[in-house]
Amino acid sequence: MNYDYIIVGAGSAGCILANRLTASGQHSVLLLEAGGKDSSFWFKIPVGFTKTYYNETYNWMYYSEPEKELDNRPIYCPRGKVQGGSGSINAMIYVRGQPHDFDDWAAAGAKGWAFRDVLPYFRKLESHPLGNTDYHGADGPIGIAPMKDAVHPICHVFLKGCDQAGYKRTDDFNGAQFEGSGIYDVNTRNGQRSSSSFEYLHPVLNRKNLHVERDVLVSQVLFDSNKRATGVVVKQNGGARTFTANREVILAAGAVDTPKLLQLSGVGDKALLAQHGIPLVQELPAVGQNLQDHLCVSFYYRANVKTLNDEMRPLLGKLKLALQYLLTRKGPLAMSVNQSGGFFKGNDAQTQPNLQLYFNPLSYRIPKSNKANLEPEPYSGFLLAFNPCRPTSRGSIEIASNQVEDAAKIRINALTTEKDIDEVIQGCELVRKVMATPALKGITVEEISPGPQVNTREGFLQYFREQSGSIYHLCGSCAMGADARTSVVDARLRVHGLTGLRVVDASIFPNITSGNINAPTMMVAEKGAEMILKDALADAANQRTQDAELAATH
Repeated sequence: MNYDYIIVGAGSAGCILANRLTASGQHSVLLLEAGGKDSSFWFKIPVGFTKTYYNETYNWMYYSEPEKELDNRPIYCPRGKVQGGSGSINAMIYVRGQPHDFDDWAAAGAKGWAFRDVLPYFRKLESHPLGNTDYHGADGPIGIAPMKDAVHPICHVFLKGCDQAGYKRTDDFNGAQFEGSGIYDVNTRNGQRSSSSFEYLHPVLNRKNLHVERDVLVSQVLFDSNKRATGVVVKQNGGARTFTANREVILAAGAVDTPKLLQLSGVGDKALLAQHGIPLVQELPAVGQNLQDHLCVSFYYRANVKTLNDEMRPLLGKLKLALQYLLTRKGPLAMSVNQSGGFFKGNDAQTQPNLQLYFNPLSYRIPKSNKANLEPEPYSGFLLAFNPCRPTSRGSIEIASNQVEDAAKIRINALTTEKDIDEVIQGCELVRKVMATPALKGITVEEISPGPQVNTREGFLQYFREQSGSIYHLCGSCAMGADARTSVVDARLRVHGLTGLRVVDASIFPNITSGNINAPTMMVAEKGAEMILKDALADAANQRTQDAELAATH
């Protein structure tokens, strides 16, 4: 089968690419997804992510290699295995990041990716209730819902506590002021998840120039003798199929599986490929390097007031909330559990906010068993979690074998810089400072864990080593930059040294952004799609010029 473009991965980025590249009707597109349809009710209801957290049907359920600095624990790294990708199973917090995050992209060699360059694409993708402003768009596919009027009452106690601690307050983390405490926005519309699959892909599935293949595992990108990507080989229903790309193969399989597929296809570190008997197509040592993630830890509290635990744990409470949602599309089931929080400076030496807080009006433990659901704890409780915004530790993604069925080796390599260790201490001290305010002391019975006995630098660090986990923001493993020795794609997302091959997903981040990464991933797809279409127009114009020159010589 022959198509102009082949997109590998129908995740947050791939769904946007499929829409934009087929919009004109001029290009045929094949979208390949390893998972199935996102037709279950749990993908539509915002709280449904609790049902997909440990669901191998919709989740790759990856684990890292044992992390030396995290008590030798493997860290859980869920990844979406369904149409919509991780955007179908995440907690929907919509945060772009700080302007300087993207200015740092440009400074690292990604020309044209500074904040002023990417802001139009953020605005393009969103439908925001504030309308078309300097910071927001009102006409995009993704619904943005501020949770301000709907959060649990104790979220406002948290905000008051931040006020008492001397911190700023912000009305909009995606507006003029990033720093401070506030209520998060979520990507929902009318109380339902507003993913790129629902908003970009579902409405255009009947386009004649778009073909979607689900439950297919792409095992290799094919290249001709000129190092041009010509198509892909996939495994489906126990057999192998080959699809051909006239123009480009576009990898949008995410920060784990995009570098894995490049390595399986002969693009990567020469020694790694030789180790697994894979013929070298293009030596790019940065493939799979530069992996980054946000690691967080939660502090748990027993409250003397009612919290969401009291509503969401009892069967009768669950039934009441379900009825409220079904009748009104409102209530806790229509929102994220991460309701309030903010971005803060850990000390006076920081020039930018370097810590993110999440205040949840319920408390729950990550279950040890992969068969368990996320359940509130059996008391009135809440939690306050933090993660450093811009960790400097760098990890890697490496193939475990030359077989696509074998999961890649994920090494987060956490806490391997002094800066990251220091920010763990800053984060713990920030939590304790906020919790010591009159507002929060007034609703707190006790700190369940780590407990007041943990109050030293060494104690905080050990608690983080033993209890922290990924907040599922893996990125950077096919970084964008000008130098082929230290990056994988150029500023137009083309893989160095090859033609007809791009990467358009979170793996191209030169550095992780401050905050949740789904919004910047969708921005990358909007900007990447425009680049691809502009390059197609330029190629067509060049071809016409060449044809005219050839005709003139005859």
